[in-house]
Amino acid sequence: MNYIKRKERHRKNNNNDLKENNINSNSKRKIKNNDAIVKHSSDLEYLSKTVSDYSINRNTSLKQILSGMADSGGFEGRHLAYGIEILKKMIEEKNCTRFLSFVGALVSTGNRGIIRDMIKNRMFDCVITTCGALDHDIAKSFSSYYEGDFRLNDQFLLEKEIHRLGNILIPNNNYGPLIETKIQPILQEFYNINKSRLQSQSQSLGLAPSEILRFIGSHLNESSFLYWATKNDIPVIVPGIVDGAVGNQIWLFNQSHKDFKVDVLRDQTILSEMIFDAKMTGAFMMGGGLSKHHTLWWNQYRGGLDYAVYITTASEWDGSLSGAPVAEAISWGKVTTQAKQVTIHADVSTVLPFIYYGLVSK
Repeated sequence: MNYIKRKERHRKNNNNDLKENNINSNSKRKIKNNDAIVKHSSDLEYLSKTVSDYSINRNTSLKQILSGMADSGGFEGRHLAYGIEILKKMIEEKNCTRFLSFVGALVSTGNRGIIRDMIKNRMFDCVITTCGALDHDIAKSFSSYYEGDFRLNDQFLLEKEIHRLGNILIPNNNYGPLIETKIQPILQEFYNINKSRLQSQSQSLGLAPSEILRFIGSHLNESSFLYWATKNDIPVIVPGIVDGAVGNQIWLFNQSHKDFKVDVLRDQTILSEMIFDAKMTGAFMMGGGLSKHHTLWWNQYRGGLDYAVYITTASEWDGSLSGAPVAEAISWGKVTTQAKQVTIHADVSTVLPFIYYGLVSK
């Protein structure tokens, strides 16, 4: 059964649910206006749960505060608490194939340690991210990043050969030149090991990006999320592999080793096998863009995600993918109609430590 037929089968099942909901909805519209307000509210139990005030003192634990958010009524605090509960259920569900997606900039912050620990603790089965995430992970494995400010003089920083990423400062020598120095020998070693396979006429396909990243991860230290993904046999899928320093180094190596070829479609095969073998799927998406879209895109072929938590600061009013809430993906068949899902409007670097605490605390 091909992808289109599989997707159509799942869509028909979802449409049956939607038709039933529409029938119930249309029957309620026939009621007079005043009655409709009362009946509709009663049927959905709109007024069944009261808003509870926080009561915090010096003995209140963080776990109690997070629990209190669930009953606080508004606004994003409640979504944060709900997101933690969804992720807990998703991780505890043994039949669920779990995806972790995140943007590259997040790895430049201290939240790299949380991403590393989630992968180290096998909370997820597959990582989908950007080349920027690889760049920062490798650079921080061998060097340091520094605190800065959003309002620094960028012309001055350029003269001092310091990159600014928001309010983080990265010395030039701690980034591009360092990555080249570290990656080229690793690629050469990988090439030497696989030379016969690469030069074989029967080798019709190039190397999967995830295969190269697995080898790179084996050469990093334990502070790296790539290291733990390699150690725990978790594929790292980077659909935009050439959009960054690591991808540039792969291209540069190819200039002198023309038989060293990369085939991004091989990673798509890995994803397709995971998706079609999955009984259930869930995703924790931190930030939007390519990593979020690729996660949603592949899950449409099995009828959509069963669990989905998305964190973003983007607005949906410009029609952007990054601004689109998880609920919008239901209309595309990328999230099931019955999914446990929530969109948290917040800066990931602010809320991720609390989310992770909520997941690991007893």
